[in-house]
Amino acid sequence: MRTVRDSYLIFGRYLRQTLRSKVVVVFGVLQPLLYLVLFGPLLTPLTGVRGFGGDPWRVLVPGILVQLALFGAGFAGFGLIADLRSGVVERLRVTPVSRTALLLGRVMRDTVVLAVQAVMLLAAGLALGLRAPAAGLLIGLAFVVGLALSVASLSYVLAMATRSEDAFAPLLSTVTLPLMLLSGVLLPMTMAPGWLEAVSRLTPFRYVVDAVRAAFGGDYAGAAVLRGAAVTVALLAVSVALGARRFRRENA
Repeated sequence: MRTVRDSYLIFGRYLRQTLRSKVVVVFGVLQPLLYLVLFGPLLTPLTGVRGFGGDPWRVLVPGILVQLALFGAGFAGFGLIADLRSGVVERLRVTPVSRTALLLGRVMRDTVVLAVQAVMLLAAGLALGLRAPAAGLLIGLAFVVGLALSVASLSYVLAMATRSEDAFAPLLSTVTLPLMLLSGVLLPMTMAPGWLEAVSRLTPFRYVVDAVRAAFGGDYAGAAVLRGAAVTVALLAVSVALGARRFRRENA
């Protein structure tokens, strides 16, 4: 109960900071929105092509949602580096607050912000031509939220390991960019040559992308959704455990 209470307090503190700068939420969704507006129409002629089915928007929008989680939650570590430099984390060490709550409160804030951005992105997708069942949209959002929790936790681990924006930024780009491309966020990996498609299956985010696309297509209990759920749960458990351990060591 103490961890839950402390997590809520930390969450409230950082959420209030975010609400003071609402423009951050809007600009966070701007790049994915540009992909929808400027790249989405290029896929319309591919209707019926292998991998796109009858609605290319059900291929693109899930991929863009996963991209939002990768980059939006991935950059969460920058805020922690600033707190480390300014002494905020050091001051929290002398308080009785749960060390695990220091991670969970931050991650909850990051996830709420990203969920709002994901809803904005879905609204834009629906306006542009996306057609998907309501249940599929909710399941897709659940996958994105789980992925955001995982990526934000890992981002904080990397931030505490590097402690410098100069080291954190290139490391983050080096990790996330190939993972994004291999996950097939823009184009389905079924269109890739055999060797590239095989490599993509080694990346966990590929299964999350496939699961969200299957959910948007109305296939709620198929193999793709089940694999995506298993990968999301495993990734969430490992990343939160690593993040909590790192915060406890940092604040011991």
